[in-house]
Amino acid sequence: MPIFDKTGLTSRILAGNHYGYSGMRIDRLGASEYTLVAIAADVSGSVSAFKAEIEACIQETVRACRHSPRADNLMLRLVAFDDALTEVHGFKPLIECKPADYKGALTIGGTTALYDAAHNAVASVTDYGRDLVQNGLSANAIAFVITDGGDNASTLTARSVKDAIAAAVSDEAVESIVTVLVGVNVSEPGLAKSLMDFSAAAGFDHYLELDKADAATLARLADFLSRSIAAQSKVLGSGGPSQVLTF
Repeated sequence: MPIFDKTGLTSRILAGNHYGYSGMRIDRLGASEYTLVAIAADVSGSVSAFKAEIEACIQETVRACRHSPRADNLMLRLVAFDDALTEVHGFKPLIECKPADYKGALTIGGTTALYDAAHNAVASVTDYGRDLVQNGLSANAIAFVITDGGDNASTLTARSVKDAIAAAVSDEAVESIVTVLVGVNVSEPGLAKSLMDFSAAAGFDHYLELDKADAATLARLADFLSRSIAAQSKVLGSGGPSQVLTF
């Protein structure tokens, strides 16, 4: 498993979430505005058949974003979750994220704490964004939660996720936020309904359902992720609304 450089990252506590996050020290940042990107990737046991494809999706997302005109204004955090959360790395400038490091970065585990992971992803961009704004920087955010199954291990609820999303807007911690739930390898009707119900109950902006987890489908997902990140970064400071793109 790769060892990510965590130089300059400090640990932070999240209210209402037993697992915190880390982020780059603000005095080490070089830009005046940032789009914060949080990706929470399911690594429960059922993901084992396409673990490499998920890693390749993240690699390609990072690679594409590094070539964006807004690359210097992007920060990325990656969390893996099964019945527990593991921060692969905290918020750091995307230009410092090397695509090759994500190969072998995920470790397959047990059950699925989907609600806990979604709450942590959203709450982390809110909390870190608030810190950036209080230090004179501008920030907006986009959070992706990628899963192949419904929740069966969380301590929090869908309502907790909804409250976290609402707080990001009402607290004016970030200029705007886009939230996307991605269901991968969803072919069973019961699972599809469960994820759609969670997306609606939690107030996600967009629910994307993929019936396959093959290389071609997840390559398209990487394209969707990178385009969505670029679109959200583009509206930062413009006063315009966030855009949710089509797959």
